[in-house]
Amino acid sequence: MSQVLDGKAHADRMLEEVRQGVEARLAQGKRAPALAVVLVGDDPASHVYVRNKTAACAKVGIRSLEHRLAADTPQAALDALIDQLNADPGVDGILVQLPLPQGLDAKRALHRISPAKDVDGFHPVNQGLLLEGLPGLRPCTPTACMSLLAHHGVALKGLRAVVLGRSEIVGKPMALMLLEQHATVTIAHSRTKDLPAVCREADLLVAAVGRPGLVEGSWIKPGAVVVDVGINRVEDEALGAAIFAAEPKKLETLRAKGGVLCGDVRFGEAMAVASAVTPVPGGVGPLTIAGLLANTLAASNQDA
Repeated sequence: MSQVLDGKAHADRMLEEVRQGVEARLAQGKRAPALAVVLVGDDPASHVYVRNKTAACAKVGIRSLEHRLAADTPQAALDALIDQLNADPGVDGILVQLPLPQGLDAKRALHRISPAKDVDGFHPVNQGLLLEGLPGLRPCTPTACMSLLAHHGVALKGLRAVVLGRSEIVGKPMALMLLEQHATVTIAHSRTKDLPAVCREADLLVAAVGRPGLVEGSWIKPGAVVVDVGINRVEDEALGAAIFAAEPKKLETLRAKGGVLCGDVRFGEAMAVASAVTPVPGGVGPLTIAGLLANTLAASNQDA
C-alpha cells in the first residue's frame, strides 16, 4: 500500500509560515498584506473558491478585498477596475477569479494585471522569469506541488518525470520547475501517441488534464510518485462504476448523493501500484490556496 501525500496537512504548514511572515511585517511597523479578489458573475464553484480564499486570508492575517461584478459587466469596466487596483499602493496582489462569463477575455484581463501584483503567476513577464530560472511570482499550484514533494523528501535530480497536461496554469510551469530541479521531463497530452506507455515511464507522474479517472493503475510504473492535480465531479453512475472499481465507498457515495469528487487518477488503483499518491479531495486543492497566499506575502515584501 502506498503513502497518501496529505496536501491539507502541508497546506497548513505553508499557511503557518505565511502567518509568521505577516507577523514579522507587522512587527516592523508595516501594514498587513492585501489581496484583491475580482469575482465576475455567479459561477457557484467560483463563489466557493473565493469564500475559501477569504477564510484562509483571515487565518494568516492577510486583508482580503473582494470586488464583485455582475455577469454582464463589459470588458472596459473590468479593465478599469484592474487599472485601479494596479495603481492602489495598498493592494499587493490581484486575483481575477476564473472562469469569466462569456464575452469577457480572460487573457486580456490577466495580462493587464501588474506583474508585481500577479499573485497567480500567469502574467507573461512572470512566466518568462520562470522560463529563465529567475525570481518572480510563480503559478501557485505547481509551486505548492514542488513544496509538497520537497517536504516528503522526493529526490527529483535525475528522476524521469511525466507531466500529463500542457496548460499555462499547471502543466507547462510544472515541467519547468521540475526541469529546474534536474529532473528529466516529458510533457504528455491528449495527442501523445501511446499515452499509457509514456506514463508508465514516469518515476514521477503529474496528472493535470481535467478528465475524471483518466489515469488507470496500469498506466503507473510500480513505485512511482503520483501527483493528481485534477478536481472533477462525477455524476454518471456508469462512469463511476468504471473509475471507482477499486474504491467501493466512493461509488456508494456517488449513488447516495448523486455526485462525487475525484481526480484525473483512479486513486484506488494508484494506491496499489505507486509509492505515494495525492488524494482528491485533500491533496493539491488546499495547496493552491496556500501557494496563493505565499505569493501575496512575497508581493507585499517587494516594498522592503
